[in-house]
Amino acid sequence: QLQLVESGGGLVQPGGSLRLSCAASGFTLDLNYYAIAWFRQAPGKEREGVSCISSSSHGSIYYADDVKGRFTISRDNAKNTVYLQMDSLKPEDTAVYYCATTRDIWRRCGLSSKYDYWGQGTQVTVSS
Repeated sequence: QLQLVESGGGLVQPGGSLRLSCAASGFTLDLNYYAIAWFRQAPGKEREGVSCISSSSHGSIYYADDVKGRFTISRDNAKNTVYLQMDSLKPEDTAVYYCATTRDIWRRCGLSSKYDYWGQGTQVTVSS
């Protein structure tokens, strides 16, 4: 079964930056085949889509309105990893961040799409 592992979370001051990583574990899997999405869930709030990148055959990228211009999603093919670069962080970005993907390959991503596999999450705290 496909497993995703997030890393890179932590405590950062407002205006700071973090880079989250999402990698596959368990067996060799080329993440280029898969649409990958980042979600977050803050305490007492519903999970929300943050950004997604379609499989390499499509290449489309989407961002939630409140992170546009501050977050950047990308792939590193050599490392088989998807990143979420988060700049100009705000206290309201505090949440557990999850990466997710679909069972099927060669899919376009969407922030409202259904995802089948999820990582365990990584905590991001923005506070002075």
